[in-house]
Amino acid sequence: MADKKSLKDLLEDEIKDLYSAEKQLVRAIPRMAKGSTDAALKQAFQQHLEETKNQVTRLEQVAQLLETKPTGKKCMGMEGVIKEGAEALEEEGEDSVLDLGLIGAGSRVEHYEMAGYLTAISLARQMKSAEVVKLLTETLAEEQNAEKTLRKIAVGLSMLCIAATT
Repeated sequence: MADKKSLKDLLEDEIKDLYSAEKQLVRAIPRMAKGSTDAALKQAFQQHLEETKNQVTRLEQVAQLLETKPTGKKCMGMEGVIKEGAEALEEEGEDSVLDLGLIGAGSRVEHYEMAGYLTAISLARQMKSAEVVKLLTETLAEEQNAEKTLRKIAVGLSMLCIAATT
């Protein structure tokens, strides 16, 4: 475990954690897309995969600005959230209901990421690192939009499930 003697140390640790999380998602999102049956959900996962790849690059830029490497830490929290999502892929049942389960898993991922980015942005602001704040804020907006997209798809799928049971 790295010593944290300054805000910079803590921010560097947060960036490493986020970097690990995003790299794990680059591997996990394709499975979520493949497992979804709803076309809009599949497209949302595929679009967010491309954003996630860009987020990895952005975190590499942040690390460079902080004069550190983004590697060296494994995000155990994201690993757990991804495992929960993998469980949703193993379920059997009605396609729309299963897709809603994937949306729930995806939403948990987005909220976990948003918490990390909000923390990192706060630290970068305290350090008066405007370029880092800008890069992290760009990613935060993408995470918020991804979660909003998932919620919209969930509303439509929920209506389908309700209509099917009445």
